[in-house]
Amino acid sequence: MSNSIFRKDGTAQGVAKQRLIESLAKPGKRVIYDPYAEKFVLGAGIIKLMGHKFSVWLSKKFAPGFHEHLISRTRFIDDLIEKSTPDKVEQYVILGAGYDSRAYRLKLPSGLKIFEVDQPEVQERKRSKLPDEIHNAENVTYVSVDFNHQSLKEQLLNAGFDESKSTVFTLEGVSQYITREALNSTLNELAVLTQNSNTTLFMSYVNSLLREDPKACFGKGYPNAAKRAKLITYGSAKVGEPWISLYSAEEIEDLLSQNRFSLTENKTLANLNSKYFTPIGRTIPENHIFKIEHFVVAKSKV
Repeated sequence: MSNSIFRKDGTAQGVAKQRLIESLAKPGKRVIYDPYAEKFVLGAGIIKLMGHKFSVWLSKKFAPGFHEHLISRTRFIDDLIEKSTPDKVEQYVILGAGYDSRAYRLKLPSGLKIFEVDQPEVQERKRSKLPDEIHNAENVTYVSVDFNHQSLKEQLLNAGFDESKSTVFTLEGVSQYITREALNSTLNELAVLTQNSNTTLFMSYVNSLLREDPKACFGKGYPNAAKRAKLITYGSAKVGEPWISLYSAEEIEDLLSQNRFSLTENKTLANLNSKYFTPIGRTIPENHIFKIEHFVVAKSKV
């Protein structure tokens, strides 16, 4: 597996920032709530002073729908985990966990075994910022992997992962930052690990149309779509985390199939707008729909 798969925390901080912003909304007006997000965000105090509405307004100046896109991804995975785990799922593996807080903020079964996988330095930073007393901590195992010398499969097995138990894996916001070979290698290791069990996999990917036809990755009438696409990719590269791998829906389905997974869902903010934002009076207009990244759910072929 590539040693570059989970190497930095810049995007982890960025996603935590959006979770913090959403958590500042009033209870009846927010899509997710994360009481731990602020601990991982530089300048969290300033964001809290600005509040939810002003922070979202600033986000719209950068790219309309960007905040809502990331929050819908967070909620989509939250729902998947909460829906799956009471139904005989016994293990939950968070690949490239970064500053993910689902193990602590979601209502998960007491018997669920959770593995957080990342580089040791990222995990050390995370654990140093979490409260000493935190919900569900006894069920979490941190799996540190040095991808120069260690196998994901071997490290998970050494940490107590049980190949016979049903498992949910999440690979959130990672595929665009790693090579195609690294993603295929990761999926192949998961296929080997889970060949004798029922498995659900979440992963996200950036649509290859972003390079070929940027307007197709936004809602109709989205302002300056091509310019926004360049700004987003430039900003990521500027902080040392360029997008290097983009995929079509067909490529993702083929890649999953080659590794014994069957695609069951493929969503974007366009699909989740009415589910998450309309009920709280925050329907996103078509010209603010941001659908660069897709959210995929797949099941193992046992």
